[in-house]
Amino acid sequence: MSKSNQHLKNILELNFAMLLISTSGALGRYIDMPVPVIICFRSILAGILLFIFCRWKGISFRTGSKDRLTIILSGVLMGLHWITYFYALKLSNVAIGMLSIFTYPVITALLEPILLKTKFQKIHLLLALLVLLGIYFLVPDLDFSNSYTKAVILGIISALCYSLRNLIMKTKVGNYNGSVLMWYQLIVISILLLPFLFIMDSSGIKNQWLPTLTLALLTTAIGHTLFLASFKRFSITTASIISSVQPVYGIIIGIIFLKEIPVFSTIIGGVLILTSVVVESIRTYR
Repeated sequence: MSKSNQHLKNILELNFAMLLISTSGALGRYIDMPVPVIICFRSILAGILLFIFCRWKGISFRTGSKDRLTIILSGVLMGLHWITYFYALKLSNVAIGMLSIFTYPVITALLEPILLKTKFQKIHLLLALLVLLGIYFLVPDLDFSNSYTKAVILGIISALCYSLRNLIMKTKVGNYNGSVLMWYQLIVISILLLPFLFIMDSSGIKNQWLPTLTLALLTTAIGHTLFLASFKRFSITTASIISSVQPVYGIIIGIIFLKEIPVFSTIIGGVLILTSVVVESIRTYR
């Protein structure tokens, strides 16, 4: 395969991962259970699916002792990211819930040179600002006296957790299979949240097992594994900025399945975000 064809395949794979992950917005709004219960069931089911996949592929689960603490920490950060994000979704709508976490490419662009000692690129700051401008347009009539404010704050906390987790994982993806790393993170989240299945009402799983399974399989097991694998081919900042197409996919899914129709300013914001995605894709290709 030629370099240009390989790059196009990598870009398409990353966008497919984004499409799958973006289903989390509509599913998070649709599944009617307490947030820690949703995330626990999501982690357990996705963990089982990934375990079967890794055994089928003959992938080793072995990890180096020096890496275990980092993998556990990434699992904790991933769990915090999901919980704060789902609370943001419950307090607002798909658009605000998803877009508030998309401050994370900006956070990543600023943190990557500090944590991974990479060269700071001014273009990333410009594209991050373009994404932020898009988000400004995408959030209609933000009133800081209602639950949307809490949703945005939770979204930004979620973004910080996600950014730190991605940067931590960047140092490990070269050594391990992405599915194995994701599986270990799911195990950490499942163990931490297991008590909530007994503390909170988890009886809703009887009626909500299909959307929960969809969240575990498409969004988590396949989507997040593909995204983690992309770190081998792109810098975290590049992957993050390209992944800014997620809210656009998420809003479209929200329109189709939840009838949450965005206003005109949302469309402007979507165009700005897509512009940054296209610019970054072309720039990495060159």
